[in-house]
Amino acid sequence: MIDVLISGAGAAGLTLAIDLARRGVSFRLIDRLDVPFSGSRGKGIQPRTLEVFEDLGIVDRIAAAGSKYPPQRLHRGDDSYRDEQNMALEAPIVGEPYRTPLLIPQFLTELAMRNRLAELGGAPEYGLELIGFEQTNDSVEAQVDGANGKETIVCRYLVGADGGRSVVRHALGVEFPGKTLGIRAIVADISLDGLPRDAWHRFNDGDMARQISFCPLPHGDVFQLQAPISHDGDMELSVEALQSFIDSRLPIGKITVRDVAWASCYSMNARLAERYRVGRVILVGDAAHIHPPTGGQGLNTSVQDAYNLGWKLDGVLSGAPDWLLDSYQAERRPIAAGMLGLATGLLEKARHGDMRRGREVHQLDVSYESSQVSLRTSKPDALLIAGSRAPDASIRGAAGQPARVFNLLKGPHWTLLGYEVGGGTVSSRQGLHVHTIGAGGDYHDDQGHFSAIYALKAGDWVLVRPDGYIAGTAASDGLGALESHLSAVGVV
Repeated sequence: MIDVLISGAGAAGLTLAIDLARRGVSFRLIDRLDVPFSGSRGKGIQPRTLEVFEDLGIVDRIAAAGSKYPPQRLHRGDDSYRDEQNMALEAPIVGEPYRTPLLIPQFLTELAMRNRLAELGGAPEYGLELIGFEQTNDSVEAQVDGANGKETIVCRYLVGADGGRSVVRHALGVEFPGKTLGIRAIVADISLDGLPRDAWHRFNDGDMARQISFCPLPHGDVFQLQAPISHDGDMELSVEALQSFIDSRLPIGKITVRDVAWASCYSMNARLAERYRVGRVILVGDAAHIHPPTGGQGLNTSVQDAYNLGWKLDGVLSGAPDWLLDSYQAERRPIAAGMLGLATGLLEKARHGDMRRGREVHQLDVSYESSQVSLRTSKPDALLIAGSRAPDASIRGAAGQPARVFNLLKGPHWTLLGYEVGGGTVSSRQGLHVHTIGAGGDYHDDQGHFSAIYALKAGDWVLVRPDGYIAGTAASDGLGALESHLSAVGVV
């Protein structure tokens, strides 16, 4: 019997597999497709997801394969145009090292994730489809079908990361309420002649019958075509058909299509599963929520679902109480609901040609303040409350080398940081890293970044969860509450 079976090897499934692999949790990752997904679909990586990718060890690979978003070039009917930057391109600051979304086609993001998983000893199993499952009090028996016939996989937990048409969700009978948004669209990766690659070209903005855009994807000659299309009939996706489609919206001969690498038509929906967990079966990513593409929230929310789930699965498998796993739905479902509202609101603006995106899409302000995992401590004056994202800060090791708070948080462990506390005040235990910052500590706050950003006083402590959110803060006389909280979540 394995610990976890993950059905679906997209971004959510790969994130969970990487996290479980680095924790030593046994799993299998299967996907019904015969080969990995090859399209650009989810092409925007938000700043908070970049922080997640840093922790997982792939942020530099992702950045090397991607680029900043180009300006949007709004073409007018008289061949003139106006350039504008609709993405908030902000310089990093000490506490937020990533503040600008990254443009990278989804297949390259997932390639970097598969390579990282291979380094950890894992790999997706393609051409293996989940066809059914039954669960008991202590296990799940899943039936899968592939080239070698049917197989039964027994696992302690089954995770459905199998997309908006999730077999797992349907089998559970979980309702998926929401609405179809009345827009059908095409997205395609094409090579073309006729447009420079220095801008994201938009034509006929605000006219849903003729609107069309071409975004240059990094490090190559491919553009991502996006356009709303009619609800009636099927659309051919050949070079000739796409050429005809483009010619119907632009002057004939303005753009020449040379090749189509990938193309898809879809109807935009906004839906949210009523439950994320039924017994030993759990939903993540698009299986739990689907968004319109505006704002670039879908892939990012999916990655962060899996990042939230991984350490909780590990904890419960290692003896933590079951409520910890219930906190996955309690924390992530409200976030998805908020993202659905954000994405649909941005879609309505996009109908009228308004494509501006700001901090609201970066996901740096996601908070789990009301979660059971967030401890109400004796420091009501804390600037960073329990449930908020733990920021970065520049520090220096006692041996003299520069370091960052994110270096201390990186990995599958909990982290307890003490400011000007001296040493030997907290007992060591498996799954908990303890660091002291300040005079006499193993790290020094030479530039004052840590004390300024975390707003701690001498003797204060901050406990950070494995997914980089603050579990609680305490003054020196409240340290026992943090240690009790660690015991309550299974870190003993």
